Amino acid sequence: QVQLQESGPGLVKPSQTLSLTCTVSGGSIRTKYYYSSWIRQPPGKGMEWIGYIDYSGGTSYSPSLKSRTSISKDTSKNQFTLRLSSVTPTDTTVYFCASGTGAFVSWGQGTQVPVSP
Repeated sequence: QVQLQESGPGLVKPSQTLSLTCTVSGGSIRTKYYYSSWIRQPPGKGMEWIGYIDYSGGTSYSPSLKSRTSISKDTSKNQFTLRLSSVTPTDTTVYFCASGTGAFVSWGQGTQVPVSP
């Protein structure tokens, strides 16, 4: 069973860079056709896709967040990391990681990241 766990700071200040890491167990992010994604859910809104990194290291980002987003991975640790720069209080929300392929995608439980002075 594939399990994912998000980790990161409890609080980020405006203008700083938010950094979250997703640790994957029970599966390898190097598996062919695996896509490892970050998603968030703003308060009162639906899920917002942030971006992904694929099994070969290719990345794709949401156009609305692309200028501030970077996703990388450490295959030796089976982890992938989100960096979102120049955050504002509007970036306060729950962040989820997900990884898998096709119909076999597993999600982390999500982590709340407040952005506040």
